[in-house]
Amino acid sequence: MNDDPVHISELDEAWALALAEAEQRARTAGRTDISTYLALRSSNDLLRKTGRDWLRAVFTSVAGEANRAGAAIQITSQERHRFKVGNATMVGSRLSLANGVRILFVEAGWPRTPGDGFIRGGGLACANIKHLGLKSASEELRLVVDPSGVPRWKVQSHSSGPHDLHETNIRDHIAILLNDPPKPRKTP
Repeated sequence: MNDDPVHISELDEAWALALAEAEQRARTAGRTDISTYLALRSSNDLLRKTGRDWLRAVFTSVAGEANRAGAAIQITSQERHRFKVGNATMVGSRLSLANGVRILFVEAGWPRTPGDGFIRGGGLACANIKHLGLKSASEELRLVVDPSGVPRWKVQSHSSGPHDLHETNIRDHIAILLNDPPKPRKTP
């Protein structure tokens, strides 16, 4: 499979165009059930891509800040990455941040075919933040939509229970990668 980002972008555009054409055909044929489903699918795909892109952009930005301050984080990415969440297979991307022997993986995706399974709990996408060799610092995420329609990453695997992922959490993960444990924060 070609992992070239331009090739992947063209595939995503072709898929979006095919969905739009199918939705239009269903509308023309009076199949509002199908056109409604396809419109929802298209909307959900946009939310998924937005959530994935935000996650990657913030990790890349924070790692870039650390590099400008003297760190030597090597950043690589892989498209069409497949990973398991429970019994389901997610298809998406993986960002790898390496600092010496420490590696932080950020993988985000969603099931693409019926054979891939589904996301339990009503999520649109799943992500993992994995610290190689430091499982206790790793986190599982689920992309949900809040009542106002905004996608949010929820941390699922944390001792304090599910909570929103914020840039400060991402900074903490970069600090762990740099072997500089995050400072304790006061809770409101």
